[in-house]
Amino acid sequence: MISLHTSPVRRRRLGVATAAAGLLATLLMAGPAAATPDPGDRGAARTGVSAAQEAEAAAAIRNGEIPGVDEIVHSSNITHLANVPKDALKGTNTDLAFQGKYAFAGNYDGFRIFDISDPRSPRTVSQVLCPGSQNDISVSGNLLFLSTDSSRSDNSCTSTTQPATEKSSWEGMKVFDISDKRNPKYVAAVETACGSHTHTLVPERKNVYVYVSSYSPSATFPDCQPPHDGISVIKVPRNAPEKAAVVNFPVLFPDGGNPGAPDNPGVSRTTGCHDITVLPSKDLAAGACMGDGLLFSIKDPENPKIIDRVQDNVNFAFWHSATFNQTTDKVVFTDELGGGGAATCNEEIGPKRGANGIYDIVGGGDHRKLVFRSYFKIDRPQADTEVCVAHNGSIIPVKGRDLMVQAWYQGGVSVWDFTDSSKPKEIGYFERGPVTTDAVTTAGPWSAYYYNGYIYSNDIAKGFDVLKLDDRRTDPAKRVRLDELNVQTQPEYFGR
Repeated sequence: MISLHTSPVRRRRLGVATAAAGLLATLLMAGPAAATPDPGDRGAARTGVSAAQEAEAAAAIRNGEIPGVDEIVHSSNITHLANVPKDALKGTNTDLAFQGKYAFAGNYDGFRIFDISDPRSPRTVSQVLCPGSQNDISVSGNLLFLSTDSSRSDNSCTSTTQPATEKSSWEGMKVFDISDKRNPKYVAAVETACGSHTHTLVPERKNVYVYVSSYSPSATFPDCQPPHDGISVIKVPRNAPEKAAVVNFPVLFPDGGNPGAPDNPGVSRTTGCHDITVLPSKDLAAGACMGDGLLFSIKDPENPKIIDRVQDNVNFAFWHSATFNQTTDKVVFTDELGGGGAATCNEEIGPKRGANGIYDIVGGGDHRKLVFRSYFKIDRPQADTEVCVAHNGSIIPVKGRDLMVQAWYQGGVSVWDFTDSSKPKEIGYFERGPVTTDAVTTAGPWSAYYYNGYIYSNDIAKGFDVLKLDDRRTDPAKRVRLDELNVQTQPEYFGR
């Protein structure tokens, strides 16, 4: 049996948590930034903690119950191969995508391309300054897609923040040509209602469909009016991406979705979707939509059709993301309790709130149903200064097992097994200690994905990490090779 701890076992639980075609991007090679990113697109600010909380975190470090400030700890089956700190792009690191020997890393200030042909020594190929949170990122062929979910003065990469109450403000999708990885070119922009918090690709031979998730409309926002009960569908012709356009806005919640409080206290009101994962080989998608979880058919990608919808008004606060298992009979939904700005991995919050919800898919065709089986949450205690939340992860492709690697912000990277959907268990981890003990700080892995034999993690504050996982349960995945991976567009690992 592989021991999970290379540091003393933690026995104590911590206490109570209080453009149009032809637009040019500013290309930055390694070195000082040539422009100053807009502070309006910065991540969450640090917030103070009480003297008692600060003292408790310091005591927990002294007693070996949590790692020290910035100390790295991990299970014995994980090796930390590399870390590449932030460079020209100083903002919050976000999502990852992969193609061949390249990794594409989003950042609130733009994106960065790494050469990962040697996972022990990733090299920066290019950095593109194009501010606009969240800069959720994906790739397909020679195209790169970037989400803008902050109100901007225009759709250029030199735009500045501008109130959403102004009609001229812009939010939406940006498209780049990455045929030359050293010199990406900004080729298209599509404005979408309420911007683009995240997006998901449904790639076809001639076109790429983009499902745009966004939320939080307001009567005061000219381009984000309520009700906002669906998603934007963009069609991007591969040979003419400058013709990209919204082709539909399917309504997913004809009844308005989860009403939230006061009917369901502590639950987000559904005003759109946060993230969607598609399994194109099965014409299936799962949506994490604030107060609702969805299962829907994408047989007609321009007109998705709802199959089933579930809510958890007891333990889920915000349905954040979804992941299918490879045999398409389970979905893992994550709950972003605290909105990615609170310490939620502690005794006070407990093991069910802010957890993953594991659902079996039962039945067939349009009669399939999502049936709840269990929760999974890391049980490694975190300090009250550590923002810890269930976040982005991916399947580890092993036949006969359901294995996943997942980011938990300052809870680190977790490798876990949900083959028995009623009894999930962690089998490996990697994490850093608190960034500080005197303030609640947003840091840690935003995304952690398995790609061609390695785990890649984009740490919000610390940069790009590469991990190697050696475990008899996961080793068969090393033989699975992909040419491209956007985790929210799940591949058919074994049926290709």
